[in-house]
This record gives sequence, structure tokens and C-alpha cells, in this order.
Amino acid sequence: MQNSSKKLRLGVIGLGVMGKNHLRVLGLIPSAEVVGLCDNAMDAYEGHKVYRQVDTFLDEVTMDAAIIAVPTFLHRDIALKCMERGIHLFIEKPVASTVEEARSLASAVPAGIKTVVGHVERSNPVVKSLKKELDGKEIYSVAITRVGPFPPRIADVGILTDLAVHDVDLIRYITQREVISRHIFSSQKIHDHHEDNAILSFELEGDTIASIITNWLTPYKKRKIEVATAEGYFEADLINQQLKEFSSYRTNHSYLVRDCIVFKGEPLRHELEDFCDYCLHDKVSPNLASIEDSIRTLELVAR
Repeated sequence: MQNSSKKLRLGVIGLGVMGKNHLRVLGLIPSAEVVGLCDNAMDAYEGHKVYRQVDTFLDEVTMDAAIIAVPTFLHRDIALKCMERGIHLFIEKPVASTVEEARSLASAVPAGIKTVVGHVERSNPVVKSLKKELDGKEIYSVAITRVGPFPPRIADVGILTDLAVHDVDLIRYITQREVISRHIFSSQKIHDHHEDNAILSFELEGDTIASIITNWLTPYKKRKIEVATAEGYFEADLINQQLKEFSSYRTNHSYLVRDCIVFKGEPLRHELEDFCDYCLHDKVSPNLASIEDSIRTLELVAR
């Protein structure tokens, strides 16, 4: 149900790293009001009461929307409980652990319930600037690197489901083209149960190719998108939010470099502001990912 006031009443379910980030950022958004917290491992957080049981939380707290930031394998069951109570949903990526779970969730969404999946890189200002720069240009290839040290908090999924889904979604979002075929090479080096090292390659519509290099073996974080077009070569740094265009190569090995304009900001705040606008004013931002978008990413990383 949609709140008629100017504030969207939100509950946050799951107070791990991402849940706490959501809570912090929601406190910065004038149109958002956090009305309750739920986590099965604590009774209080920063002076706020925390419900341990999801059912009790949903029965006792009146909210318009909920942020689901629990481990991935719990997404579907909690989302179904929320939707039964008419609550709009922001579900952290990926939407579910498997394609089958994601499809069953999508088919259960009642009319009038708004759902968003947290593919936050769509809301990164440098991605927005890159997409604007690419408008009308012929894209030859996209190469994305997303590497860094292993995060011990990630125990229930491997790097394909946790990290590669970001970039599969970005490839589809940036190019606005569908994947025709793909190949995945992965290995398990340090993770207890899942892959932690992968290279993915894609053939897209329009004779475009793409690749992703991702791992939890690199001692530093690197997040980079490189796009080759007919007009120039773009390099986007997602961490520092910097975008450069390289063009006009000459026979003396010189070329032009242009620093593209990027209006820096916190991607999660942009994403949550768009979600609030969607719930309160039915304003759908193209930067928001749908359950169907997330299903497609899961299909493309499935082994």
C-alpha cells in the first residue's frame, strides 16, 4: 500500500554490513522514515529496538516498504511474507539463490506491490555518466574488472552470485542489448564451499562482445569498466567515480584524453531515493533493477 504522506515508512530486515548501510543512508533521505528493524542476532542497535522474529516484526510494525538485506537463501521466504501483508520491497541482489526461486518469487508478486532489486552499480554516478556518453554510439566491446580481497562475511554464495551479477547486469544496462551466448571459467582457491575466481565472456546482440574478470584473490579492490566504441575508448573507475575518454589516435602514437563530467555521490543513496520516489509517487527510474533483471543475471551466471 502507498503512504499518502510525504514520508515512506520503511522497515529494515537484516542488520549485517549491507543492512547497516541501508539504515545509515535512509537516515539521510527526507522522504524516508525507518519505523522498525529486524535481525535474528540482536535485540537493539544504536538505541533502536530490534525484532528477532520476522513474523512478529511484520505483525507489530506498520510499514509501507521493507529492505531485505539478509543472506541470499532467505530472500524468497521473507519477501513472500512481506508481500502477503501488502508491503513494497527492496531486495538486495541477487533476488534469490537460484533461478527457480527467483522465478517463483516473481510469479507471486501481487498486483500493486512494487519490487526492486539492489543492483546498486546502476546508480553509481560514473555509470550514469558513462551511459550518457555512450548514447547513440556504436559499442564494440565492454570489459569489466571487479576484484578484491576475500570478505569473510560471504559464506552462502560464491563470487558468481555475489559479484559477477553486478557486472552481468551492468553489461545489459549499459549496452541495452541482450546476451546471445556466454562462457564461464571459474575455480575455487580459498573459499570453503564456492568459487572465488572467475572469467566470463559474452556475445551480445549487434556484434558486441563483453567480458568480466572477477575474484576474491586480489589484495586490493579494483572496479573498472572499459568500453570500446566507434568514436573512442572509455575507462570508468567505479570506486573513484572518474571517467575518461581516449580518442583520435595518430600515427605518432599520440591520442587525446578527455576527463568526462561526473557528478559524484553515494550510489546507495541515489538508489534508495529512486526507490522512495517509486513507492510514494509511482516514479520509475531506469536506474532501478527489476526482479526480471535479476532473474536474467542469475540465468547468465548459472553453471
